[in-house]
Amino acid sequence: MAFLITLLDALGLITAAAAAWFWYLSGSQRLRRVSRFEDLDYADLNRVVTAFNRASILNRQAAKAAAASAAALAMRFAVDLAARI
Repeated sequence: MAFLITLLDALGLITAAAAAWFWYLSGSQRLRRVSRFEDLDYADLNRVVTAFNRASILNRQAAKAAAASAAALAMRFAVDLAARI
């Protein structure tokens, strides 16, 4: 039972660190500002859409990792509670 608790603790820590890393990567990407005097062509629009899509993918991965961390820690608390009963 102690091994399972330790394993779930480690899993919770690793997935929480993964979530933090994904959110860091998502926040570190800067979008280029576009001036209102600038003419936008399809390549510029494609770069903007691609940047939004990459940020969305990284945010989704971070949310999944945070959910996995919460699930691992919830299971750890359930195992700990079951061991005490």
